Amino acid sequence: MPCDTKLKAGQTIQQRATEVRAAVERFVAGLVAGRIKPTVNRDGAIAFDGITAADRDGITDACAYRRIMATGSALAKQQIARAEMLAGCTVNRGALAQGIHSHDGGKTWHNGH
Repeated sequence: MPCDTKLKAGQTIQQRATEVRAAVERFVAGLVAGRIKPTVNRDGAIAFDGITAADRDGITDACAYRRIMATGSALAKQQIARAEMLAGCTVNRGALAQGIHSHDGGKTWHNGH
């Protein structure tokens, strides 16, 4: 995954992979507890509001979504499904690939940088 390859100085790929897994576990725990709120926009991009930069540890919303859908708990996936229902559309992998994202938990959206 792309998040695995954003290495910090002196870090191995295995160390980064461990950090990514831990960060995604924090996303999942926050979703299940209701502290983190997923938001889906009309283009099908997703953002997570309520996670600190430290807990995020450089993980993008798109990367977190992909990992959650691949390995996350059913309760976390249920929160994402609820956000899709509220938005009236599902998360669009094409929108994720295009880089549509939010820096403020889904209040505003940007298409790449």
